[in-house]
Amino acid sequence: MLKILSPTAILGYGFPDTSLEAGMRQKPDVLAVDGGSTDPGPFYLGSGKPFVSRQGVKHDLERLLKAQVQARIPLIIGTAGGSGARPHLDWTLDIIREIARQQKMSFRLGVIPADFTHAEVTLALEENRLSPLANVPPPTRGDIDASTHIVAQMGSEPVVAALKEGYDLIICGRCYDPVPFAALALVRDMDPGLALHMGKILECAAIAALPGSGSDCVMGLLDDHGFILESLNPTRRFTRVSVAAHSLYEKSDPLSLPGPGGVLDLSGVTYQELDRGRVRVQGSRFIADTTYRIKLEAARLVGYRTISIAGIRDPLLIVSLDDILERVKRQCLPGMDPRARIHFHVYGKNGVMGPLEPHPQPAHELGLVMEVMAPEQASADSACALLRSTLLHFGFPGRLTTAGNLAFPYSPSDFAVGAAYEFSLYHLMEVADPRANFPLSCLEIHP
Repeated sequence: MLKILSPTAILGYGFPDTSLEAGMRQKPDVLAVDGGSTDPGPFYLGSGKPFVSRQGVKHDLERLLKAQVQARIPLIIGTAGGSGARPHLDWTLDIIREIARQQKMSFRLGVIPADFTHAEVTLALEENRLSPLANVPPPTRGDIDASTHIVAQMGSEPVVAALKEGYDLIICGRCYDPVPFAALALVRDMDPGLALHMGKILECAAIAALPGSGSDCVMGLLDDHGFILESLNPTRRFTRVSVAAHSLYEKSDPLSLPGPGGVLDLSGVTYQELDRGRVRVQGSRFIADTTYRIKLEAARLVGYRTISIAGIRDPLLIVSLDDILERVKRQCLPGMDPRARIHFHVYGKNGVMGPLEPHPQPAHELGLVMEVMAPEQASADSACALLRSTLLHFGFPGRLTTAGNLAFPYSPSDFAVGAAYEFSLYHLMEVADPRANFPLSCLEIHP
């Protein structure tokens, strides 16, 4: 029986000390934690900035490193720093160095970056080794050149190799989310389908439990025929439904989950409820692809954003809002930088789903986010100010509130958000060797 302890859904989200202590008393074989993904959008990958706080990551790591030292088991961190590019990896390593210095700890680290050069990706394009995912256009040389940081999701092979080297800690750049939790099982030649399915659930920690939480610890217990999920907090439990429903998490097909080198097939999976809020899972299968592919991720700068947030409660304005916003936009455009782009997000009508909203009937009050994107921040600031002031005093039939159409919750009313990014690469790359692009290096850290 292999025991894998997952402390939290994302490093920096936190977890109760009591849950970690309960898990460590069971003597796990490995501590594994996910550091991030592309879920928060392209800004963090494009800018090289983390999406979790340094304070939160340090607080989590201090406790995990202490547990790792006492138990003498590996600690594996996937997608370090949020997006797993080199700046995120270095940011995480700096925090570990600081902890080691303050707590007088020593570590032998295996570091696995996941960055690709523009030249490497351009060569893959020229050799027809790139293919788009669904609803993604084919890649171009311009997409590659415009990308700031390019990473790829490493599969299990680089992490398995690092575990075989006996490192205390393994810090990964961008990593397929289940890999840190599945890697030790693969070192021991256990079933990859079971290991990866268990990893898919453990990477979200207690989100698949009831009540769900991304900030609590769970244990996975893997044997040759299945795995058991166990909450380490007595206030939570797993059920057949909660675990099975997690197969829908971020997936368009809950029965077929593609990843590096193959597909996780869940069509034959069974879920059995055990005592103490535990669930046993069996029947997961991994089907290897004939061609090994990894997913590239990259983002490019598209401009600078300024927003203004306002509330609307005038029923006459609400009923005609779409028409009024269009008229305001037309009136403002001649006075703006011609490269500026305007977006309105109307919360209480279709602010979340936009044109996909099936029931766009407006509420009695609306929240409006006015967004302007321009090539320079000053242009975005100027255009947003014009847009906000025009809508504030825009006349329409029957208007009573001549002092202003909008209620602003903040002063100043406009916010310069800064650089904005969009995904430029979200494509599959064929590789001959799943380890070749993810070099393993050793780092000795001492107080």
